[in-house]
Amino acid sequence: MGSLTEAAAAGSGASAARSAGTPPTPLPLSSTSRGCAVTMAFSEEDGTNGGSSEASEERGATGKRRRLGFLATTWLIFYNIAMTAGWLVLAIAMVRFYMEKGTHRGLYKSIQKTLKFFQTFALLEIVHCLIGIIPTSVLVTGVQVSSRIFMVWLVTHSIKPIQNEESVVLFLVAWTVTEITRYSFYTFNLLDHLPYFIKWARYNFFIILYPVGVAGELLTIYAALPYVKKSGMFSIRLPNKYNVSFDYYYFLLITMASYIPLFPQLYFHMLRQRRKVLHGEVIVEKDD
Repeated sequence: MGSLTEAAAAGSGASAARSAGTPPTPLPLSSTSRGCAVTMAFSEEDGTNGGSSEASEERGATGKRRRLGFLATTWLIFYNIAMTAGWLVLAIAMVRFYMEKGTHRGLYKSIQKTLKFFQTFALLEIVHCLIGIIPTSVLVTGVQVSSRIFMVWLVTHSIKPIQNEESVVLFLVAWTVTEITRYSFYTFNLLDHLPYFIKWARYNFFIILYPVGVAGELLTIYAALPYVKKSGMFSIRLPNKYNVSFDYYYFLLITMASYIPLFPQLYFHMLRQRRKVLHGEVIVEKDD
């Protein structure tokens, strides 16, 4: 779900929607607003945009940006540098583990603390939207971040027998490369010094990483289904005093099914954004 999330406002299977749009460029370094830069997260595929281009949000955030300009921009630079460094540490740990062990088995266990910390730390992105220092939809950002946290905490962490699945490595690699690219893109953009390679990577890597990440997430959820069905974990059965029921097994099935209509739509939207940013094409999208 993390991959889909980063793409657009629809969610993570429904989460992919967040990256489909143009990413916001957080606060400007000067008192004059620079507007928004185009983005994913594979995030991206980027997941930090969703709705940032709406004129009403832009106008509503302008006053806050002027008041918080320097302080907010300094914080966002620090935040993005920290997140870039965190995902770089994760990447190095993954490479080192594989070189030493020669297998992916045990990889997740060795890096899980770092992964959980930095992925959960991303909850601050919702706060950034709430206080207005980034003109992005709180709902869209919330969907993106929560879908990643769902994948980390409620699937991979909670269902330990699946942690050695090869599919886990697929989405870990895709997420890691995506996030390093995404956060470094935001950092350089805030500093008004965006190297072309970072921009190029931002709008090219997703072509491979997005499908790989989605495949890894789907296969991981699929591998979890037998364990969830057998254990009944996170499910609520009737009768109970609240007279409600919830079946986590069917919830996961619905989550997987949600990828089917959303993936093609969001992926092609991201390709259109890529043409717009890298090749300067003017793209007019139909209103639904």
